[in-house]
Amino acid sequence: MNARKLVGISVLLLVALVGLDSCKSKEKTVSNKNEVGKILESLPCEDAGRSDKKFFRSSAMATSSDLSLAKEKALLNAKQRIVTLINSNTKTVTDRYVNEREFGDASEFEAKFENLTREVADETISNLVVTCEKASVLDNGKYRGFVAVEVSKEDIMNGINNRLSNDAKLQVDYDKKKFEDIFNQEMEKMAEERGN
Repeated sequence: MNARKLVGISVLLLVALVGLDSCKSKEKTVSNKNEVGKILESLPCEDAGRSDKKFFRSSAMATSSDLSLAKEKALLNAKQRIVTLINSNTKTVTDRYVNEREFGDASEFEAKFENLTREVADETISNLVVTCEKASVLDNGKYRGFVAVEVSKEDIMNGINNRLSNDAKLQVDYDKKKFEDIFNQEMEKMAEERGN
């Protein structure tokens, strides 16, 4: 009888341990379902999308059920971001340039110059270089595209200088050296802020 009791107690103990173990694994599963998502330290192409003092850069990602569409959407997003970055930077440069120089009609010069730089930013899209392109497949079968693009600050400066040569009124008030100095300072400031 002692042997039966010992076997019975052993079986009960074994069942209890298995039950406890299965409860633990259920708790892990439940807690994983409550998480918002996996935090990624960095995304593919993110490092290649950081601007520095020589290049405007951006990166983006997009998801689609079609691989080529995911890549196209990511490229479009990266292009939009880089144009926004260029416009923001040249707006700051233009504001500083206007404040540091004396003009007859500063607001007219500033407005015309901002329009010119926006046009240049839009045109430079044709000079974009794709520096990184990757793709992944998600658990649900959808594709995720990652891309990084860049355009050199020289392309932007050349575009501005070429556009100015067609506008005699703006050219009178334009000091190329002064503008380039401010532009370079802003590029260095942007690079420092982004840790490059």
